Formats: sequence, structure tokens, C-alpha cells
Amino acid sequence: MTRHRNSWFSREAGFAAFTMGALTDFWQQREEDEFLGVDDIPVRFVRFRAENHDRVIVVCPGRIETYVKYAELAYDLFHCGFDVLIIDHRGQGRSGRLLEDTHRGHVVNFSDYVDDFERFWQQEVATGPWRKRYLLAHSMGGAIGTLFLLRNPKAFDAVALCAPMFGIIIRLPDWMLRSILDWAEEYPSLRDGYAIGTGRWRALPFSLNMLTHSHERYRRNLRFYADEPQLRVGGPTYHWVREGIQAGEQVLAGATDSTTPLLLLQAELERVVDNRSHDRFCELRAAAGHPCWGGKPYVIKGAYHEILFEQDAMRAEALNAIVDFFDEHN
Repeated sequence: MTRHRNSWFSREAGFAAFTMGALTDFWQQREEDEFLGVDDIPVRFVRFRAENHDRVIVVCPGRIETYVKYAELAYDLFHCGFDVLIIDHRGQGRSGRLLEDTHRGHVVNFSDYVDDFERFWQQEVATGPWRKRYLLAHSMGGAIGTLFLLRNPKAFDAVALCAPMFGIIIRLPDWMLRSILDWAEEYPSLRDGYAIGTGRWRALPFSLNMLTHSHERYRRNLRFYADEPQLRVGGPTYHWVREGIQAGEQVLAGATDSTTPLLLLQAELERVVDNRSHDRFCELRAAAGHPCWGGKPYVIKGAYHEILFEQDAMRAEALNAIVDFFDEHN
């Protein structure tokens, strides 16, 4: 395992050979499946399992993401001795869409994501053979996972959150934003339309992206969408933005009831979610007697939002912190 973890620091130099060789071989071992979520929306997921593994990590991705994108992460966690399960949330990835325009990021109720995840946990995780169960959640998945844990605090032995969406960076005064969202709710065509400044998916040049500093990983992620256009999801609807903001508020309102051992990773150069909400969440947990690991967010210096898709040094620091944290709760 030590040798494998050491490889995290120098992978980008031979990234093409790695992805076309070892990673492709690993991906071919996957098991894909689905279940019916709220309103009978098909929700897809993937499994990576080995008979000698007695621990599992459930990965809860962010908005617009797909488990196809998480192959490298699954590979690394699997080779650290964990089984890996990854869900594609409703409205994205290989799961069912909710609107005719499949590029629109939409949800009727944010709780639908949480209900879907609860069904997934009951069907695949709770009934599994593992001795220990861990949750690793990114961005929107962090909000979904945290709200799930408020319902089921004993469902996982420990949880790691990467840049969780407890607040969203929007360049408008709060009063103005809420007025716009309230107004859009009155008109279905607006409510379910793209939020201002967003639209259908398009490939941004690397120089304009604010998600990762890794050329190799960014280029690979774009290739997924080129090879499988049905994976593409663009901007969120006004209604999704409203639901997302309210979900963050619900997380903070329930922070004092959050008791699962928790590591919160924060990107220093965050441009998507509001880092102040992470600080507040950790403060509230600490005041309630359940501090986050280290007592505050673990800041990955120099990182953009997608910490687990960053350049090798930043990604390796985060992955090592996650694996070490889970090992502490073995």
C-alpha cells in the first residue's frame, strides 16, 4: 500500500500510459447497476469489490458529475484496501433526467437526492458484508451526504467531505438573489430554465477553468463528455439554485446534531462554494462537542474546487489525509 500511495505524487508525468493501461484494466472490472429513486427515476451506480476487502468507501459526487469521472479515485481507494461504490445522482451522469433539455441541472426537491441516497444505502451499503463503512463526498454530494447523516447518524463509521456545498458563491447581494429566485418560482418556464449567466454544457479552455490546475485530469474529464455526450449537464435551473441554497441552510441549522466523525477538506483557492460556510459548520460542531477532525477545515493550499482532481501534490495530500482519517476509525 505504501508503494501505491507514493505513486500519487508523480502520476501526471506518465498520465497517458497510466490511464490507457492500469486504469483501463481496472475500469473493466466494474459492476454497473441501478435502482428506482423518487418518482421512479432510474439512479445508476457502480461497484468495485474484492473478496478480501472488509471496508467500503461510498463516493457521493458533486453537481453534473458522473462515476465515469471518478475511475482514478476508485482505483486509488481500491488499491488501499477498500471496496468502492459510486452513485450517479438523478439528473446527471448515467441516471435518468428530469427535463426534456437534458443539459439543465435540475431537481424538484433537494430532499429527492437525499431520499435516493438513503435507498441506495439501504439496498447496497447496509446489507453488504463490510466491517466498516465510510462516506467520501464532494461539493453537492457533501450537502447530500451530510443531510443523510442527520437522518442516519450511525450509517457510516466516518465521513470525509471535499469542498462541500454548504454555501454557494454567487456574485449578487443576498436580498437581490432571493428576490430573483422568488420571482422565478412564479413562472414555470423561468423556474425550470437556466439560471442567469448559465446555459448548455460547453467545453471551456483549460485557462478559463476554476476547478483544477491539472492539465492532464482536466483534459481527461473533457474527453469523457466528448466520447459520451449523454453525460453532459450544463448550468443549473433557477429552481435548482433555490433548492441548493436552502440545502446549505439546512446543513448549518443541523450542524449541532452532526455527530459522525468527520474530516472536512477545503480548497484554498475556492471559486464555487463558500468556504465561510465550512468554517461555520466546524465551529458549530465543535461547540456541540463533536469537532471536525483537527477542529477546523483541513485547507489544501493552492487548490481549486475539485481537490481530488488537482495536480499530484495537492491531490496526494488530500488522499493521504482521507485514507489516514478512515484508518483512524478502523
